[in-house]
Amino acid sequence: MQHSTLYNIFNTPEPKSNQRSVLNLRCKPIDNVRIAFIGLGMRTKSALKRYMHIEHTQIKAICDIVPDKCNHAISILQEHGVCDFDIYMQQNDWRVICEREDIDLIYISTHYQLHTPIAIYAMQHGKHVAIEVPAAVTVQECWQLVDTAEQTQRHCMMLENCNYGSFELTTLNMAQQGLFGEVIHGEGAYIHDLKKLILDTDAYWNMWRLKFHAQKNGNLYPTHGLGPLCHIMNIHRGDKLSYLTSTSTKQFGMREFINENYDNNHEFAALNYSGGDMNTSLIKTTKGKTIMLQHDITSPRPYNRIHLISGTKGFAQKWPKTGIALAPNGLEYITDDKLQEMLELYKHPVQRQMETVLESIDKQIPEISKNDSMDYIMDYRLIYCLKKGLPLDQDVYDAAEWSSVMELSEYSANNFSTPVEIPDFTRGNYKQTDSIVYHI
Repeated sequence: MQHSTLYNIFNTPEPKSNQRSVLNLRCKPIDNVRIAFIGLGMRTKSALKRYMHIEHTQIKAICDIVPDKCNHAISILQEHGVCDFDIYMQQNDWRVICEREDIDLIYISTHYQLHTPIAIYAMQHGKHVAIEVPAAVTVQECWQLVDTAEQTQRHCMMLENCNYGSFELTTLNMAQQGLFGEVIHGEGAYIHDLKKLILDTDAYWNMWRLKFHAQKNGNLYPTHGLGPLCHIMNIHRGDKLSYLTSTSTKQFGMREFINENYDNNHEFAALNYSGGDMNTSLIKTTKGKTIMLQHDITSPRPYNRIHLISGTKGFAQKWPKTGIALAPNGLEYITDDKLQEMLELYKHPVQRQMETVLESIDKQIPEISKNDSMDYIMDYRLIYCLKKGLPLDQDVYDAAEWSSVMELSEYSANNFSTPVEIPDFTRGNYKQTDSIVYHI
């Protein structure tokens, strides 16, 4: 039987002589992490409030070109007694911030196209970086992040908060304890009706997210569903993503919504929306395992990231019904009582670590307790590992692999779902280890 062509549309760049792998990278411990926030959008407002409750940090600078956003951030910091910080509001001030010698970590929350340029410049100037999702929008940018991290030996973490969800962490521990046997398949998604938010002129600076989605067709937000599955399936830690195929429906929902809610002369009506409503991508790993990944931000459906794990001994999923089924009675979910018992029994060590921390914080603080506390746990873990000189939970290869699906899925979807090779961003070093470790 003749195999169909596997397209390798991006060559692996030759590493420079000063590059070395950053798998399990350990850097010098930082007693007090000095941070600059670049980009003060919706995500950063909450992050600033969370950092008011994370010890061993100091906010040294904030930056945004929109004065109102800067003023709002200033009020948040001053309300919490933080007054000794610098404010930047010019177009290229992010370069000045990265060049400062009194900053350890650059926290990037700009529009997508600035994520990689700022991260690269920051690492080149000795800074660790934390980047909102996605870390990059092209495969070329993914390689730039990897190469720069390897050349500078700096941490580059994508801020994938969904890896820290309670059920995600618990199922990671369950998988590592062998509860599911050999995990052979996973399913993830980002299904979230965002039509009103994307069309809100006050939500995103210069309507950048609307314009981005209008121009592209593929899985344009893959990391929430993919990240937790990749850790459970030990991607680039003994296995790697090999190739994907992707297909999209035509675009229906956004155009229909605009026609029903806006005048024909409105600027939104003139845009040509390229992205299909539902994109479905199938990924195969080198060891022969599979991942199904979906993206839909226009259909009127309940929020869903699926988070499904299927193994030779058991099954678990988070949406639409949270449940676990185990051999030999895999045809039925375990009872609700048994489920709660198992969720307690298999709590991940990070969850155990965070119980004491969270108990000491007022759970009424929205920025701490919302989203299953996963945003706070993510930020806390980042600072914890930097302070102790430990490898971060997520590395630059995670950022590159998960982000690369954007462009790769677009190419496949626009070319009759042709199989597209997913680059090995570790350049073969994924064979060095066989499991993800969240260091305590």
